[in-house]
Amino acid sequence: MQKTYTQKASEVKRTWHLVDAKDKVLGRVATDIATKLIGKNKKEYTPHIDSGDFVVVINAKEVAVTGTKEQDKMYYRHSNFPGGLKSQNLAKARLLNPEVIIENAVRNMLPKNKLQDQRMTRLKVYAGSEHKHESQLGASK
Repeated sequence: MQKTYTQKASEVKRTWHLVDAKDKVLGRVATDIATKLIGKNKKEYTPHIDSGDFVVVINAKEVAVTGTKEQDKMYYRHSNFPGGLKSQNLAKARLLNPEVIIENAVRNMLPKNKLQDQRMTRLKVYAGSEHKHESQLGASK
């Protein structure tokens, strides 16, 4: 009789992936990144074990959006003080902090559970093409 395989936390092998977001649509890139962070692209996937990989995203400031999202898509945050709601559109976020665009899109595509913060720590986003993970990416290939 064949039994169902369940991966143990000690058996997790993490690799590094490089994603170039230049001229790619934001949602399509975010789903690809989220799948790699969760580990669903592996045959050993187990839902309750954090078996995802590390993902390095470069050229975050050059990610594409469709339609009028550049002006219409809004990012909100609140300071927890009365009247402390701050908002900015995607065009302003791209100028001030382009990493937030990818991070928010990926965070919202991850399951809302205890593993979400652990998975987000393995996401490294850079606005330009330079990053400090060359040694990890070279070793995983």
